[in-house]
Amino acid sequence: MKKQFNRLGMRTATAVAAMVLAAQAWALDPFRVQDIRVEGLQRVEPGTIFASLPLRVGDEYTDEKGAAAIRALFALGLFKDVRLEAAGNVLVVVVEERPTIADVEFSGTKEFDGDTLKKAMRDVGLTEGRPFDKALADRAEQELKRQYINKSMYGVNVVTTVTPIERNRVNLTFTVVEGEPAKIKDIRIVGNKAFSESTLKDQLDQDTGGWLSWYTKSNRYSRAKLNADLETLRSYYLSRGYLEFRIDSTQVAISPDKQDITITVNVTEGSPYVVQAVKLDGNYLDRDDEFKSMVTIRPGEPYNADKVAETTKAFTDHFGNFGFAFAKVEAVPEIDHENDRVTLTLRAEPSRRAYVRRISVSGNNRTRDEVIRREFRQFESSWYDSDKIKLSRDRVDRLGFFTEVDVETQEVPNAPDQVDLTVNVKEKPTGSLTLGAGFSSAEKVSLSFGIKQENVFGSGNYLGIDVNTSKYHRTLVFSTTDPYFTKDGISRTLDLYYRTAKPYADMGGDYQLITAGGSVRFGIPFSEIDTVFFGAGLENTRIKEGTNIPAAYLAYIQEYGASSFAIPLTIGWGRDSRDSALAPNSGRYQRLNSEMSLAGDARYVKANYQYQQYVPLNKKFTLAFNGEVGWGKGLNGQPFPVFKNFYSGGLGSVRGFDQGTLGPRDVTGSVLGGPKKLTLNAELIAPFPGAGNDRTLRIFGFVDAGNVYGEKENWELSEMRVSTGLGLSWISPLGPLRLAFAQPVRKFAGDRIQKLQFQIGTSF
Repeated sequence: MKKQFNRLGMRTATAVAAMVLAAQAWALDPFRVQDIRVEGLQRVEPGTIFASLPLRVGDEYTDEKGAAAIRALFALGLFKDVRLEAAGNVLVVVVEERPTIADVEFSGTKEFDGDTLKKAMRDVGLTEGRPFDKALADRAEQELKRQYINKSMYGVNVVTTVTPIERNRVNLTFTVVEGEPAKIKDIRIVGNKAFSESTLKDQLDQDTGGWLSWYTKSNRYSRAKLNADLETLRSYYLSRGYLEFRIDSTQVAISPDKQDITITVNVTEGSPYVVQAVKLDGNYLDRDDEFKSMVTIRPGEPYNADKVAETTKAFTDHFGNFGFAFAKVEAVPEIDHENDRVTLTLRAEPSRRAYVRRISVSGNNRTRDEVIRREFRQFESSWYDSDKIKLSRDRVDRLGFFTEVDVETQEVPNAPDQVDLTVNVKEKPTGSLTLGAGFSSAEKVSLSFGIKQENVFGSGNYLGIDVNTSKYHRTLVFSTTDPYFTKDGISRTLDLYYRTAKPYADMGGDYQLITAGGSVRFGIPFSEIDTVFFGAGLENTRIKEGTNIPAAYLAYIQEYGASSFAIPLTIGWGRDSRDSALAPNSGRYQRLNSEMSLAGDARYVKANYQYQQYVPLNKKFTLAFNGEVGWGKGLNGQPFPVFKNFYSGGLGSVRGFDQGTLGPRDVTGSVLGGPKKLTLNAELIAPFPGAGNDRTLRIFGFVDAGNVYGEKENWELSEMRVSTGLGLSWISPLGPLRLAFAQPVRKFAGDRIQKLQFQIGTSF
C-alpha cells in the first residue's frame, strides 16, 4: 500500500544531532513546495517559524535546504524536537516546544535573600517565562555556587529539582546546603626584613579573626579583598622608600574539609631609596610654575609612592581643568643603585582638548534623572573640567540617596575631541516607617512613631512625620523640604510642630513648657559649599504650672504671663566638607543659626555657632575637635525668655555630668539653663579592637569642657566643667549610637554626676 506521508527526516533535541541526522536524511527527488504547514505549536507564534525557515512556498525542496531549515529552528532555542514531513507537495513542520519556566524557588538559603539570587539567575538567562534548558539550569547552578564561593563558603552544595506542571511548564527549585564559611587560619608573609610580620599583617583588612569576627567577617577569605590587601602591602613599602619592592607570589591553600584557608605571600623588599631630584619634562601649557607648586615630592626625603601618585593626579586634574581629558603624566625614576638614590622625571603630554558630548545616568531605578542632573556642574557640550566633574560627583553623593556614586569617562568613537560621561549610582532605601520603644540613660522609656521619606516618589523632596513620647520631651512634628523650590537651587522647608518639655534634671515635677507653631525656611546656595538659610515663623509658648516648678518660671509668669506669642525670624549659614556625615575621617563642618523675635510678647535674639574639624593621623586614627558657642539676649528691656535657655551636660556637650544639669540654678535648686553656652570637645578615634579597619564600629578617648552662664554672669573659663573618658561609636541599624564612660576632672559642689551615658542619633 502506498504511504500517504513520506518521512523526510527525524531530528533529535540537539542541534549537533540534528545536523548528523540531516546528513542521513532519505534522498528524494526534489519537489516544489506548494504550501507549508506547522504542527505542535502551543505558545510560539507561527510567524516565528516562517521567519526562520530558509524555504518559501514556490521554492524547490532539497535535502540540503531541509537540513538548513532544521538547524535554523533548533537555533531558536524554543524547541526540543523538530521534524520535517511531506504530504504530497505540502511541507509539514512538526515541532515539540520546550517547557517554559513557571517559577524559580530557593530552599535552604540563609546567606542571601531571594531577590539577590533571582537577579543572579536573570543574569545567566534563567527566569520566569523563559524556555527551560537543562544546560541553562546547569549554568544557573554553577552561578549559585559562585555566589557562595565569593562569600568564602566553599562547601556549598546545590541540587536542582525540575517539577513538570500543566500547560507544558516546569517549576525549578534550587535546594542549597550552605555549610560553614571557610575561615582564614593563617597568613604568612615570607621575605620581609625591614618590617616585622605582625606590623605588615596590621595593614591588611583580612586577618585570622578575633572575638568580633562574627560582626566584621574579616576572617572570611575573598580574592577581591586579598588583591586589595596586596595593594595595601605594596603601598606600605613604596611609601617608605622601597622603590623596587615586589610581591613574588601568593599561595592560597584550602584544607580538605574546605573549612580552613592558609595564605602565604612571598615578597622581595629591595633597598630604601632617597629622592635626589625632581624634574619636569614635556608640555606644561607654559604653566610650569603652577605645576611645580603642586609637587609634594621633596629632594632628600625617602621615596614615597603616595606622594608621587598624589602629584601625578594633581597634574592630571589640573590639565583637566583646561579641557585636556586625556592628559598623560608619568613619573619616570632614574635609579642610582650604588648610592640608593632616585631622580624622578615627571613627563607630561596633555594630548588633545576635549569637550563632553553627553552625560548619562545609570542605576537610578527610583530616583528621577533630573534629581541627579541638577547637581551636576559639568554640562554637556562644554569643555571637559575635572574639578567640576569631581564637584558634581560629590554633590550627588551628598544627596544621601545612594550607597555608591561613580563617574565614568568614555571616549567617543571616531571623535577624538569628545567624551561621554556616565554617572553610575547604586540606590539605597530612603524611606522608613518606625513604631517602637526606646530607652536612654537620660530619657528613660519613650515611645516613637515616624514616617520619613527623603526621596518622595524619586523627586528628591523630603517628607516626615515624627511623634515621640519621652519622659522629658514630647513632640509632634510635620516637616517637608523641597531642595529645588526654584530652578536656581533655593530650598524651602515647611514645619508644623507641637512640643512639650521640661528640664532633664527636674525630678518629680509635673509642670510643662508647651510650644506650638509653624515656620517656613529657605536655603540659598551662595557657593558650591556655602548655603545661607532664612525664614520666619509663628510660635506660642505656654508655661503650665505644676509641682516643683522653678521659681524663675513663676517670676516670668507673674511679669509676662503664662502664655507668650512670638514671631521668630531665623537666619543661618552652613558649610560641610566632611568626607562622611556618619563616620567622618577628614574635613570640616560649620553652622551658624540665629533667631530673632521683634514682635509679639517675647522679644529676644538668640545665636548658636558650631565648628568641627577632623584630622586623619593615619589609616586607623582620627583626631576630632568640636566647639560650640551659644548666646541669647532679651530685647526692649525684657529679660531673655527662660524657655529659650541653653542647657549643657551629658552626651552632646560635657559627658560625665547628668544631662542638662550644668549652669545656673534657682533658690529651689532646679536647673534653669542660661542664655550663654560654651562647649569644647576633643576625641581620638580608633577602630574597635578585633574589628580590623571597620569604620562603623570605633572607640574613642575624649576630653570635654563646658558650662552654661546666666545673663549677668561673665564667661569664666575657671567655671567650666571638665571630664575625660572612653567611648564607643556604632553605626547601628537604628542610627549612630554613642556610649561613653566619663570621669569628671573638674567639678563643683552640687554637680550631678552620671558616668555612663548612651544615646542613639547624637554626635560628640
